[in-house]
Amino acid sequence: MLRHIVMYRLKDTSPETLEKITQTFMSMKGKIEVLLDIQCGADVLHSARSFDFALECTFASVADLEVYAAHPVHLPVKAFMSTVAEASKTVDYEF
Repeated sequence: MLRHIVMYRLKDTSPETLEKITQTFMSMKGKIEVLLDIQCGADVLHSARSFDFALECTFASVADLEVYAAHPVHLPVKAFMSTVAEASKTVDYEF
């Protein structure tokens, strides 16, 4: 199993933007066969080390993550995030 985590620093952290991001990510649920689980949410602690938003996805393998990365349902989500995020970091680990 593979866990894919992406953390974002956002240009705007208004409640409306955070809700739009959540809806956009969750719109992929059930539409990409290799995407076994998806969760996301806004940071609640706002510490100096915090990012503003996180995405967590579960895949069966690295190969499935690659399928997801090029999937036509994922591509517009990725494009949208490039308009609202000023930076992102990712980690992918097997468990």
